[in-house]
Amino acid sequence: MKILESAENYLETILMIKQEKGYCRSIDVANRLNFSKPSVSVAMKNLRENGYINVVEEGHLELTDKGIVIAEKMYERHRLLTCWLVYMGVDKTVAGEDACRMEHVISAETFDAMKRHFAQFHGVFPESETE
Repeated sequence: MKILESAENYLETILMIKQEKGYCRSIDVANRLNFSKPSVSVAMKNLRENGYINVVEEGHLELTDKGIVIAEKMYERHRLLTCWLVYMGVDKTVAGEDACRMEHVISAETFDAMKRHFAQFHGVFPESETE
């Protein structure tokens, strides 16, 4: 089943916020993405109904196993693409914005080739370059 780009963005955002704060709530997602609370609420309902998240105590969002798979995939793509673009001389902010769009459309084959190339010639991409 193909998941919508917007859902991928929400899942990735939940993962990132949880890594930073230890928890994630809908309001955190709304603030991070600069979306309205009602829009995020509808999106969270859809993600929950489709089995990507659970809402637990105090309204905290938890990724399910299938949600984690997608969130980690998008986050890895985002980090590598951002790093790659910065390495090529693109401004870090622009690189992050472009990577956010590219991560959803690049094929698995192309991404894997980029990852192998980067690892071969540049080692593992540094976390600090992409945060």
